[in-house]
Amino acid sequence: MNSPLSVLGLAQRAGKLVSGDEAVLKAIRRREAKLVVVAADASEGTAKKYRDKCHYYHIPLVQFGTKAELGHHTGKAERVVIALTDDGFSELLRKKLQNL
Repeated sequence: MNSPLSVLGLAQRAGKLVSGDEAVLKAIRRREAKLVVVAADASEGTAKKYRDKCHYYHIPLVQFGTKAELGHHTGKAERVVIALTDDGFSELLRKKLQNL
């Protein structure tokens, strides 16, 4: 589990990850999201929407990986945005990203 992307697969299998526009927005509004991941190749408008929403609700956001990578590592089609809903997985992903 060297790649930060592998954390996404673990979180998905544990049921601690939501993906897709509406599901992530709902998790942010309910303050269930602990960390939001936006694909690096997301449009600037999409990235700004999530930066602004996360800033307003004080939820950390990281931007990395491609849409294809985020989808692949969660076992789904391409994903532009993902939210981790568990503090442990969120912290693990942040640590792995810092070590890059």
